[in-house]
Amino acid sequence: MKKWTSIFPALAAMALTVVFVWYIERPAVPKQATWDDVVAEAKAGGYRIISTTELADRYRTSPTAVTMVDTRQDWEFRTGHIEGAVNFPMEPTAWARWRRAGDLEKFLGADKDHLLVFY
Repeated sequence: MKKWTSIFPALAAMALTVVFVWYIERPAVPKQATWDDVVAEAKAGGYRIISTTELADRYRTSPTAVTMVDTRQDWEFRTGHIEGAVNFPMEPTAWARWRRAGDLEKFLGADKDHLLVFY
């Protein structure tokens, strides 16, 4: 009888450990952003959304007035990007964007008069 009283807590602890490890290591699929999410984030950040036509016109008129920030990973940036774009790798989650917002501000510097494009 004494054997079962020591085995049961050990099995329970092992089962709890397995469940806990599975829970924290499970794959997390980021939510796909909708247009409403983009509009809400732009409004919260004080950004103005422009059309791709307006962006193309501005880029053709004065490419130096448009700072394009490519937020894809380094290897994706190396496979091809828009001429003049700078790479600032960032995970595609709200947590990553919030966590790296200060880093992005330092990366861009004080030059806030430019039109910024993230892709």
